[in-house]
Amino acid sequence: MKTAICYYSRHHGNTLKVLEAMAREGQVDLIDVTTRQTVRLEGYDCVGFASGIYFGKFHDSVPAFARQYLPQRKPVFFVCTYGGGKGAGTEALREIAKEKGCPVLGEFGCKGYDTFGPFKLVGGIAKGHPDEEDLKNARKFYREILERNAQV
Repeated sequence: MKTAICYYSRHHGNTLKVLEAMAREGQVDLIDVTTRQTVRLEGYDCVGFASGIYFGKFHDSVPAFARQYLPQRKPVFFVCTYGGGKGAGTEALREIAKEKGCPVLGEFGCKGYDTFGPFKLVGGIAKGHPDEEDLKNARKFYREILERNAQV
């Protein structure tokens, strides 16, 4: 199964670490949403969207990208990393998926090292994350996505 995962990962690269672990499980193309390119997602069996959580939500570039490029009725899933908590992180993407008639196959989230804002003063939070257990869980999640999508 061919998968595209469209992502935003900066700061400490937590989200990209998780996605690279997932990509080792199958045929996955990682697409950085900040590189302005023409993107064709129609040829993929499913599409993932991923970001760190910023003030309780995905980085604004990810929902904007999904709104522009996500084809109708394409199965989707979501991946996020967060220092404190994920909040309502996937809400905007779930709404876009609903508008486009896309089934949501699931979502994965794990802690990610965070030194943003006041966390920098205390040396950050979620130090050492994503760790090997987080990456193992991410790979397991992606294998389950493959199984779910085969049934859709």
